[in-house]
Amino acid sequence: MSKSSYNHIFILILCLCLRSSSAFTNLNTLSFEESLSPLFGDANLVRSPDDLSVRLLLDRYTGSGFISSNMYQHGFYSSMIKLPADYTAGVVVAFYTSNGDVFEKTHDELDIEFLGNIKGKPWRFQTNLYGNGSTHRGREERYRLWFDPSKEFHRYSILWTPHKIIFWVDDVPIREVIRNDAMGADYPAKPMALYATIWDASDWATSGGKYKANYKFAPFVAEFKSFSLDGCSVDPIQEVPMDCSDSVDFLESQDYSSINSHQRAAMRRFRQRFMYYSYCYDTLRYPEPLPECVIVPAEKDRFKETGRLKFGGTEARERRRNRRQQRRPEIEIEIESDPDDRKLL
Repeated sequence: MSKSSYNHIFILILCLCLRSSSAFTNLNTLSFEESLSPLFGDANLVRSPDDLSVRLLLDRYTGSGFISSNMYQHGFYSSMIKLPADYTAGVVVAFYTSNGDVFEKTHDELDIEFLGNIKGKPWRFQTNLYGNGSTHRGREERYRLWFDPSKEFHRYSILWTPHKIIFWVDDVPIREVIRNDAMGADYPAKPMALYATIWDASDWATSGGKYKANYKFAPFVAEFKSFSLDGCSVDPIQEVPMDCSDSVDFLESQDYSSINSHQRAAMRRFRQRFMYYSYCYDTLRYPEPLPECVIVPAEKDRFKETGRLKFGGTEARERRRNRRQQRRPEIEIEIESDPDDRKLL
C-alpha cells in the first residue's frame, strides 16, 4: 500500500475518532499561578499577562522549566504545547511526571520527550516509564508525529491510575500500559509532580547526537497553555498515607481514562505507521519481553531484533519510491497536489 493510502486511512480513522465524544472537551484548565511554579531558568520563563500560558526559552546560557505546585498520588496531566520552529536539533522539550527530587534512588517517572528536529524532517519523540528507580530497565518507545508540532498547539496528556497508564496526543491514545502483578515495583506507585523543561541534549537527542544545537537559531521557544491537572494532592513523605480512593474513582470515570473503538483503531494505525522503536521488540536488550508487553504480530513483523524497523521501515521504502516517481513529471504533479501527503509529512 502506498504512503498516500496509509495517510488517507490514518486521517479517516482520526476524523472518526474526533467525531466521537472527545476525551478532552470538559477539562478543568488552570492558570499558571493556580497550579505551577518556576523550576529553573527563571529569566527564560515568560508568563503571559493573563497567566494562562507560559513560554520556556533555551539560549546559550540556560534552559528553563516549571513544576506543578503539588504532587499527586495518581493523576491526569495535560497541556497544549507548541514546539520551537526551524532548526531545533539537540533541543529537548520534555513534559513528564517524576518524584526524583524526593525519592532520589527509587524514583518513578512518566515521560513525553520531543527530540529536536531538522527543519523539513518529521518530528520525533519518545515515551518512557520508570518505577521504583528501575532506570536500568528502560521502557522507551519512539515515534514520528503526523503533523508539524511547531506550527500550532496540540494537546499532550498523561493518565496514571493504579491500573493503567495512557499517553495521548490530541484525541489519539498512542500508548497504553496495563498494570499486572508481574511488573511489581516497576509500575510507578509513589506521588509525582508534573514537570516541563527545555534543555540542550546535543549529546544524544537528535540522530543519536549527530546533529547538535545551533545557537544562531536561539532562543528556542516552547509554549504551553490550557494546563489541566486532576488527581489526589498529597504530601509524599507524610507518615499516614492519604486516602485517594475518591480521586481514583473520579479519574477512572473520565473519558480520558478509557479508549473507545474509534480511538483504539487510531492508536493501532498510529503505532503501525509512526512507531519506529519499541523495547518490547528489542530482543537483544530483553530476550524475554517485559511483563507488560503485549506482542502484536503485525507490529513485531516490522521490527528487527534491536527493536528498530527493518530496512528503515515503511518510511524509508516510500521515500525511495517517491524519489523514483519524482523523475516522472506526471507523478510529481500528483504528489504535489495531495494535501493529505503534505499534512502528514
